[in-house]
Amino acid sequence: MLVANNNDDNLLQDLIIYWTNRAKGYSQTNQDELATDKRKIWQKLISNHAPNKNKLRVLDIGTGPGFLAIILALAGHEVTGVDVTQAMIDQAKDNASQYRVKVNFVLSDVHCLPFDDNHFDLIVLRNVTWNLSNPTVAYQEWFRVLNSQGKLLNFDANWYLFLFNQDFHSQYMQDRENTANCGIDDHYRQTDTHEMERIARLLPLSQKIRPEWDMNILQLIGYKNIHIQNDISKIVWDEIEQINYHSTPMFLIIAEKE
Repeated sequence: MLVANNNDDNLLQDLIIYWTNRAKGYSQTNQDELATDKRKIWQKLISNHAPNKNKLRVLDIGTGPGFLAIILALAGHEVTGVDVTQAMIDQAKDNASQYRVKVNFVLSDVHCLPFDDNHFDLIVLRNVTWNLSNPTVAYQEWFRVLNSQGKLLNFDANWYLFLFNQDFHSQYMQDRENTANCGIDDHYRQTDTHEMERIARLLPLSQKIRPEWDMNILQLIGYKNIHIQNDISKIVWDEIEQINYHSTPMFLIIAEKE
């Protein structure tokens, strides 16, 4: 088994500071999503791949402002959401209270979780793995807390591969041009682009071709029945998001623990 490197601490602190500063704005984005049909779309998508039980014990990794946690709590499941950023946990609690659902929000590094072995039926995460300092260790830890025959659903994308790959960079720049030509907000320009790109250059997955990398690691760890959907963008993104992120489609990784 691999172990986390203590040299990752500075990077983790940089990520915490970055997401603390973005917590309020990111929460508003999640609130806007929850108020649209996206809530039903995500609930149906997860339900289609989740274990067949009426009430699941669910872990939402990197819950942020609680988007997936709230959706699954509304569906009647027992949900725990973890995040390493206190500001995100605070936003998630406020959002959950608005929907009158109970979610156990826990402040924790997702590489080292405060839960027993074989505890959860379903683990979900959205746009999290790409900004982990040690994703292999994280995948191992999630395997530990997942029940036998439990499932992992990981929604992510090659968000910053354009920093390392010229072809992807050209496509990324075309996306920026397309957003301008369409007269829509450029989602990348709404963030601290300089700081996020600085951090992304230090993250291991920014230069990996995914989800192929993930599949290899999951197999080595012991996950079974691994399935990949390379592009679910047209299912979960609206038209503005599809224009913004055309070159970076969202993928879904489905894996089981037997």
